[in-house]
Amino acid sequence: MVVTWNGLHHLRQSLPAVLSQGLPDGAQLEVLVVDNASSDGTAEYLAALAGRDVRVRPVLNARNEGFAAPNNHAFRLARGEFVVTLNNDTVPQPGWLAALLEPARGAAHVGSVASKMVFDHAPGLIQSAGISVDRAGIAWDRLVGQPVAASEAAPVEVFGASAGAALYRRAMLEELGGFDARFFMYLEDVDLAWRARLAGWRAVYVPQATVRHAHSASAKEGSPLKNWHLGRNKVWLIAKCYPAPGLTRYFPALLFYDVASLPYTMATRRDISPLLGRLAALRGLGPILDERRRLHARFPGGWERTAPWLEPLRPPHAVFARYRRLRRVLGTRKTATAPETHTSRETATDVVTLPERL
Repeated sequence: MVVTWNGLHHLRQSLPAVLSQGLPDGAQLEVLVVDNASSDGTAEYLAALAGRDVRVRPVLNARNEGFAAPNNHAFRLARGEFVVTLNNDTVPQPGWLAALLEPARGAAHVGSVASKMVFDHAPGLIQSAGISVDRAGIAWDRLVGQPVAASEAAPVEVFGASAGAALYRRAMLEELGGFDARFFMYLEDVDLAWRARLAGWRAVYVPQATVRHAHSASAKEGSPLKNWHLGRNKVWLIAKCYPAPGLTRYFPALLFYDVASLPYTMATRRDISPLLGRLAALRGLGPILDERRRLHARFPGGWERTAPWLEPLRPPHAVFARYRRLRRVLGTRKTATAPETHTSRETATDVVTLPERL
């Protein structure tokens, strides 16, 4: 499933790569592409592609509905036992889909499978190897900026999967209700991963499932829109998912790291959208707290299931070092890629988050 908005230049690369994937015996492929009312010819391209390949199923929205809600709609339309989310600015490599399917088909308790996402302009560097979350509630892309050689050679269990290129088991999505559409975009995959952990589902990272990703080609890095959603959704994520025993214990650290990040973020990006997003989160906190009560009543004992997967607290300079490392990697992109391939157009399709997810 691919959600897109004015990303035709990306779809021309990503969809042929998806359609060329080999599958294990007995598996069938259907490709749902949800277009958020694009004006760049995406609808016409999808109609022509569907006319040539019956596996392609375009879904046309009347307006831009972000990332979470369109994927939920595609979940309901999909017919398979497993569904896969894929950013429009990714190019799956040969064998990617078969590698994702292998651990999921072999273990009923595996609810999601994470890809090895590498930078499109620097494919020797990892962009994501699953999601990591620490005890201060900071989420980031695991192994970000590390050389591919730093990745494990065999599948390993991780906190969760980045929805930029992830497989989900339908049974898990039906139990949890998919993404939280209120998040609109950003951190919705961390929210789903955390709820899955509370419910006892496992997530596995598969290094053989490789995807090249034009990081933040679909959403301008550091834009006020992105920063606002990150600020709001981080508050909602913690308020909804963090189990009470851990939240009570680590709340001072959580508050310290979050408050400390604001001056740095606002100074380096020269806007107050991260603060405005957090204030918006507080104004809309009532329904989130209602959902928290239902979630933890439904899945008691969540701290015992999630605590082993929350990373230890790191010094503030180590947290900011992740962000600086990613900035350095992205700083090489202008000279390594053609301008027409990696644009900075604002969309609602990229789920990689900064600085709360580095």
